[in-house]
Amino acid sequence: MNFELLGDGSAGPALSLDHEQFAYAGKFVMSGPKAVAREDDSVVGAISFSEDHSDSSAVRLRYVTVREDRRGEGIGPRLLRFTAVRLTASYDEVLIAANNPIAYEACYRAGFVFTGEETGIAEVLMRYRPDDRETDRYREGFTVFEDRELPAPHEAVCRRHADGESPAVVPEPSGD
Repeated sequence: MNFELLGDGSAGPALSLDHEQFAYAGKFVMSGPKAVAREDDSVVGAISFSEDHSDSSAVRLRYVTVREDRRGEGIGPRLLRFTAVRLTASYDEVLIAANNPIAYEACYRAGFVFTGEETGIAEVLMRYRPDDRETDRYREGFTVFEDRELPAPHEAVCRRHADGESPAVVPEPSGD
């Protein structure tokens, strides 16, 4: 699998992703910087990102998608880690907001930690800190989702991590 950043700053290519295979496919049609995971010249995962609107020393990962038939293989966490590592060379902070327990777990596996903050749209704010692996803080992030009506797979993730250890960070993947 090859990982790569496409574009820099605010410029980058548009990606045409099949809306039946990729969540948020329409968000990748817009030009702007992105990161992709490719296998056999085919995109299997993508992330769009941009500078934080309120802090030019921070970048926000905006949309993350993995092709439906490849979900559960760890592509998301590896692509997130690759992207965060590359962006720390240009930004002081790499941030992401997770809107469900599966995304939260994937971000944590990539090296992001819960900041204790929520966005105004029911997401938990996470910051890239691969060396800050406090289990209690990891569990605290799941409590945000407890009062929500969740699909069964999301509830299962919350239950699995209610009392357990936090997962390890995935190894840093190389580029192409």
